Amino acid sequence: MSEQLALFPLNCLLLPEGKTRLRVFEPRYVRLVKEATAGKRAFAMALLNPLVNQQHPDRIFPLATRVEVTDFDVLKDGLLGIEVRGLSRVRLRKRWQEADQLHVAETEPVDFWQQQPLDEPRQPLQQSFQQLLAREPELARLYPATRLDDASWLAARWLELLPLPPLLKEHLAEQSTPEACLHYLERCLKAESI
Repeated sequence: MSEQLALFPLNCLLLPEGKTRLRVFEPRYVRLVKEATAGKRAFAMALLNPLVNQQHPDRIFPLATRVEVTDFDVLKDGLLGIEVRGLSRVRLRKRWQEADQLHVAETEPVDFWQQQPLDEPRQPLQQSFQQLLAREPELARLYPATRLDDASWLAARWLELLPLPPLLKEHLAEQSTPEACLHYLERCLKAESI
């Protein structure tokens, strides 16, 4: 079933069950947040492709994540701060811009990784994420409850957080299972420990 969503294109990836905090300052995105919190129109976070110019139709990757605003406040600098949580993946079928340049798309739902137990050999990925939460209080505040024994949840959180090229992030997130992502994460972890 298709749904029209406003788009918040960013240089960061957010996947289902992921959380992030954003500063909102452009009028078109302030409007997007107002409409979403008033129940007028939901929105999705979309990953930008840095390899193409702003006017190119492929500037925004074709898969995005429908999100919900879970908290908001006025920041010390007077800007709007929001916390969002990823709900589901969507494919952008048709995209256009409204008068204030807000991107909008006709979307359809896309399946994302199903919950699966974390295999014993992949426990180091879990331990590393626990250490990351202990070192990063802001991240720990976003995830007071974790699902570190779920390989899909863990792979998605690492994919969101690691400083990987957007094309690689998009490629790994497009896979039908988390296996390719988990394999890549294991290689990263081994390379770091050398």
